[in-house]
Amino acid sequence: MKLVYVFDAYCGWSHGFASTLAEVVRRRPDLEVDVVSGGLFTGSRRVPIREFGYVQGANAKISELTGAEFGAGYQRLIADGSFVMDSEAAARGVTALRQVAPDRTVELAAALQHAFYVDGLSLSDPATYRALAEAAGLEADSVVGAFTAPESAAAAQDDFVRAAGLGVDSFPTLLAVTGDHSTTVLAVGHATAEEISRRLDALTSVS
Repeated sequence: MKLVYVFDAYCGWSHGFASTLAEVVRRRPDLEVDVVSGGLFTGSRRVPIREFGYVQGANAKISELTGAEFGAGYQRLIADGSFVMDSEAAARGVTALRQVAPDRTVELAAALQHAFYVDGLSLSDPATYRALAEAAGLEADSVVGAFTAPESAAAAQDDFVRAAGLGVDSFPTLLAVTGDHSTTVLAVGHATAEEISRRLDALTSVS
């Protein structure tokens, strides 16, 4: 059995779920985790952030439920309103990090969300990935090169196709996938590590 985590780096609920996923991974180090980008803000949804009037209210709810931080840098983006969230660029970043440090993707996906939701950095900017790589002790040129490579766009689209193929249209979604490819939903949007652990224990006992 392995876990498949479908999220979007520009999704506030995914930001709130990061600490839960980290705790699940800490409790179950035996489980491999695939991190897949879902593509929340693509196409016609790639518009200035002011167009999403629900964001502030949603962020308050996320903080209340999860304790997630929304920092001053991010608040400045909200106040200005012109920033455009581009999930295709963020997915290219996820694929770059996954390529350079495949065993740290859960940790680095959370760091990517911290860069946006706390520091207010653009996930379309190669400089963001350079700073993140340096902070994580990774080879920064390799990460930036992977982000800007033409192949990263195809990899991002592959993630979107995989997410859709899994039937995921809400982020974050955490799935358990067994050896026979049967899929069980462990969490959608919000769940505690305790709830997920109980669901995993139930799956394990059945198998």
